[in-house]
Amino acid sequence: MRTLLLRLWVLCVGIYGMGYAQPSTAALQLEVITLEAPQLATSKTIRIYIPKNYTQTTRRYPVLYMPDGQNLFDTKTAYAGEWGIDEIMDQQKNPAIVVGIDHGGDKRIEELTPFPHAKYGGGKGDAFLAFIVETLKPYMDNHYRTKPEAKHTAIFGSSLGGFMAFYASIKYPNIFGKVGCFSPAFWINREPLIQLLEKTTHYKARIYLMCGDQEGDDDMVKDLKAIEFWINSRRCSCKKMNVSAIIEGGQHNEKLWREQFEKAYLWLF
Repeated sequence: MRTLLLRLWVLCVGIYGMGYAQPSTAALQLEVITLEAPQLATSKTIRIYIPKNYTQTTRRYPVLYMPDGQNLFDTKTAYAGEWGIDEIMDQQKNPAIVVGIDHGGDKRIEELTPFPHAKYGGGKGDAFLAFIVETLKPYMDNHYRTKPEAKHTAIFGSSLGGFMAFYASIKYPNIFGKVGCFSPAFWINREPLIQLLEKTTHYKARIYLMCGDQEGDDDMVKDLKAIEFWINSRRCSCKKMNVSAIIEGGQHNEKLWREQFEKAYLWLF
């Protein structure tokens, strides 16, 4: 039962429960724009956190791309509590520009799975990543003072978004040099993912892996450890480019991700 509830949560998070009469908690410097996404035949709402001293400097900033943008900055739009990314970034000496990409509602599974699932469908993750790489990142690099190189560009997500962040680092190793992979829902595409990993001989990204030990069943922890083992088989662990954290009592929710985000960010950057 716990596994079933977890998987229903993974599939439905962010689709329902949005827009209740909650006051906005977003930072004043949060910008919200709409970009056409021809790769997905739709338009996407993009939420952009700008460091609070951005207009007082000429410095360039690293960029952090994050799926499920509704849940990152604002209680008013979040499904089950926000991550508080803007408040956390406001406290950093070396903040990033954070680009939240709203999920597509009932299209979320399609966008955040690289392969189709026999029961749940999906499989348009390549198109979602193509939107980021071909449309969104060029827009950000042209309109903001970014550090466009891979070593300054991260992709970070949880659940299906965590899965896509890891997948992105394999598909676009020269674009995404840093990865935050929280509570990744590898179960939805486990077999095709295994096949992909068997064909992938190198892994370049700096990656922070994290999950809780109470996320529904043992698969989450087992999968995370398996991915860590695979990474260490593709490069020497002496490089110290990956961290794996299993949080005692951690459950599959925004509370866990919010509490662990700053630690992961500081290690990545």
